[in-house]
Amino acid sequence: MMFMGAVANGLAIVIGGLLGLIFTFIPEPIKDSIMKIQALVIMTLGIQMVVQAEDIIVTLLSLIIGVVIGEVIRLEEQLNRFGHWMEFKLGDKHAGNLSQGFVSGTLVFIVGAMAIVGGLDAGLRGSNEVLYTKSIMDFFIAIVMTTTYGLGVIISGVPAFLYESGIIVSASQIARLIPEYILDQMILQVSATGGVILLAIGLNMLNVTKMRVGNMIPAIFTAMAMVYIINIF
Repeated sequence: MMFMGAVANGLAIVIGGLLGLIFTFIPEPIKDSIMKIQALVIMTLGIQMVVQAEDIIVTLLSLIIGVVIGEVIRLEEQLNRFGHWMEFKLGDKHAGNLSQGFVSGTLVFIVGAMAIVGGLDAGLRGSNEVLYTKSIMDFFIAIVMTTTYGLGVIISGVPAFLYESGIIVSASQIARLIPEYILDQMILQVSATGGVILLAIGLNMLNVTKMRVGNMIPAIFTAMAMVYIINIF
């Protein structure tokens, strides 16, 4: 079932948040170790996705064009501004940690490449591997965040599920409109491009690099467009 990844992600946030209400203190060394393990798993998944690429040149061009688009429109900066705007607006209307936890949790769980890559992967080829990996990550993140923000983090599991489900539905509709032979190539290229982005996320988590991963998101859609154009012309 293509929605299982989104369901698992939403449940992981809720369950992790409930555990976070119990664990009021987690030592920093444990937090750091969990974060590094998550980074290594993400990089491993990224490598698995990249090696499936049949045309690495298309992957490279997709990433270059996509990053240029992201940098020109300053996508990551816009996402951050949107997040601050949401927090400011909701903060004015609703007092307390619940609203802060809801806004902060929602942004952490949905504003990122893994939600988009995972949703596209589930919708296009029925694979929930990326979303399952994200679910494990979000489970531990929810535990840590809930110790600070409380119940609002748990509620943020709902918009995370709806957001990823929307991407899955959109991707599955695209899959119905495109010939199967083009779709197969498109899936491989989207996976390969998304895999590079996952590698970037992992490297950032390990503090090896400081790449603006948000600006790489357009590369996923560029890969889809390039495969379609190459096959049509």
